[in-house]
Amino acid sequence: MKNITAANKKEYFKISTFIFLYFFTWSASIGLLAIWLGQKTNLSGSVIGTVFAVNGIFSVILKPIYGYILDKIGMSKYLLYFVVGMSALMAPFFIYVYQPLLISHTMLGIIVGAIYLSFAWYAGVAACESYTDRYSRLNGMEFGQIRMWGSLGWAVASSFSGLLFNLSPAWNFMLGSVTSVVMLIVLLSLKVNAHSANADEVLSKQKIVFSDVVELMRSRKFWAFCLYVAGVAWMMFIAEQQFSRYFVTFFDDVQQGNAVFGYLGTVQSGMEFLMYMVIPLFVNYVGAKKGLLIVGLVVGARLIISGVCDSHLLISVLKPLYGLEICLLLVSVFKYIAEHFDKRVNATMYLLGYQAMLYVGNVVISSPAGYLYDRIGFEQTYILMGAIALTFTLISAFTLSACQSKRDGSYVEPEHAEPVKN
Repeated sequence: MKNITAANKKEYFKISTFIFLYFFTWSASIGLLAIWLGQKTNLSGSVIGTVFAVNGIFSVILKPIYGYILDKIGMSKYLLYFVVGMSALMAPFFIYVYQPLLISHTMLGIIVGAIYLSFAWYAGVAACESYTDRYSRLNGMEFGQIRMWGSLGWAVASSFSGLLFNLSPAWNFMLGSVTSVVMLIVLLSLKVNAHSANADEVLSKQKIVFSDVVELMRSRKFWAFCLYVAGVAWMMFIAEQQFSRYFVTFFDDVQQGNAVFGYLGTVQSGMEFLMYMVIPLFVNYVGAKKGLLIVGLVVGARLIISGVCDSHLLISVLKPLYGLEICLLLVSVFKYIAEHFDKRVNATMYLLGYQAMLYVGNVVISSPAGYLYDRIGFEQTYILMGAIALTFTLISAFTLSACQSKRDGSYVEPEHAEPVKN
């Protein structure tokens, strides 16, 4: 945390506390959504699948809108106030609106729930991360060294959220609402210095207009980045969706497999926390493009080895590597966007080119992947997905733009980041 000076240390702890509480709240409540849908609203597996599909659709729609708003308002906290306010309504929404609607008018409940969850969480988390990235660069901090507290918040909540759920899910939702109020207090106290020494590098005097988004989507760099997301990030996240089902097959006792998988989830969260401390320094050293390519190599290798391994010890070692991949991917994505795209559209690029694209993959690839699991087995499917990730990594080595970095570890702001219109 060498970039955190005495002058901005207080603000570092405030923004880190905000991120900690946001992911703590998510893990304690929304992280148990699938279990809640099955046990408390008695929805079938196919209907629960519909819930997540509709959630994904609304999230894909809302994320670019959030990104546009963030670029429009700059460092104003109004959008975050809205996100936190929606989060604070969690308990009354789930108890008095969502659950009754899902039971009596299921399709209406699914749609209303998708709108709420996208506003507060599925698009809200992307908005919080994008704002945090911009805030960190404005104050000479590292995004990863703030985001790591989110991983810790998730891990802390995961350690007891299941026990609280067994008492009553209402307690989880009430905890989420109370924590959101604390989040709001922290956010209100957060100071934003829009005239810092880094302001000219981070903030644009020209506000984004809709034509900028159109021109962004015409940019070769935009589609080269989306190609990387489709080939590497899709494989990474889709493979993880049902990895638990594959993992437990390595154990004679399924319950033992479930327990070990849970323990490794805690190890993974701990790895994320630790990796966020050092990954920003590593990406600064090698450059964002190489960071993205290394992610592709690790994802491809992990999936292929997962498909050919026959040892519960080896698969247990491979599982926590997902945490390393997440850290390296997210830090590299933010640094790549900051380096190669006009600062007017940074948030739009993140929420449209990365976050929305991820959910497109969730909608497009999840079902075919599930079919392949049943048709040819997890082993062959993971080998295929790993090969796809490696292939797209090779392609991206030529299509992604070269990054600028110094060997002393300092990150270089390009003199001429590609204008949106190009």
